[in-house]
Amino acid sequence: MTEAPEALLEAVLHEALSGLASNPKTLSPWLFYDELGSRLFEQITALPEYYLTRVERSILAAHADEIFRDGTSAVTIAELGAGTAAKTGLLLEAATRFQSEVLYQPIDVSPTALEEAATAIAANIPGVAVQPRVANYITEPFELERPDGSRILSLYIGSSIGNFTPKEATAILHNLREHLQPGDSLLLGTDMAPGAHKSVAKLLAAYDDAAGVTAAFNKNILTRLNRELDANFDLDAFAHRARWNAEASRIEMHLESLAAQTVSLAGKRIRFAQGETIHTENSYKFTDAAVTDLLASVGFEPVHIWHDDNRYFAVTLARAV
Repeated sequence: MTEAPEALLEAVLHEALSGLASNPKTLSPWLFYDELGSRLFEQITALPEYYLTRVERSILAAHADEIFRDGTSAVTIAELGAGTAAKTGLLLEAATRFQSEVLYQPIDVSPTALEEAATAIAANIPGVAVQPRVANYITEPFELERPDGSRILSLYIGSSIGNFTPKEATAILHNLREHLQPGDSLLLGTDMAPGAHKSVAKLLAAYDDAAGVTAAFNKNILTRLNRELDANFDLDAFAHRARWNAEASRIEMHLESLAAQTVSLAGKRIRFAQGETIHTENSYKFTDAAVTDLLASVGFEPVHIWHDDNRYFAVTLARAV
């Protein structure tokens, strides 16, 4: 397994100590994505209950050419939280139909995922040059290269924006906007809130699958702390919980302590009451109006909003203004 660099270990330590000292206890979702966590998430995206990836992929497949046909100049594609770029290939293939060479700049905290993405793209999509950037785009600075005469198409797909509070989501998109010029663009994927077209039960199943893969993904955050911070979490003493918070319009993932216990982490003793949880992830769900308001607040103007036939998911193309 790839050893984490010192700066990343320091970030993990800071997040763990601050989050587990808070009330209620929290851990940031970026901690999920070590090597094993990234692989588990790829497994989640293929689960029958997890409709998000399939539906978003169908939208991208239907409209990929339209995304690039609208442009008047060549693009370089930059992606936040790229992972293995499984869906991005559809966009890269479309881009090569409109320009002979495409620079793709995937940004991700996982070197393993970026290596896998670069290898797959090099083997399957001629004309794409991959320039991976290993960075936690939430906590670390990153750079984007702009070839002469090109505009930037930034990608933030997979409903990743939903993992952050409204304040955090605004900060992430504002930071991205600072890297862009007027006329550059953003392609944003968002999962839709339950209502006439989607039940709460369907949402909950996507985050608590029958095979237990999401539970393993959630618990892997504890495995990571055990490995990297010399913690002694007993995984069997915690249970995966998925909850719908209607007031905040979000799915919440928690790890519930099944008994009163004390855990050691980096020399610190952390006490848990029975039933106390660590809040590990939010997945906010949106309406079209909420997406438009969020984008407008950070300097983007929606150009197109595409939905699947069931209106489970939306992909929005927005222009930097």
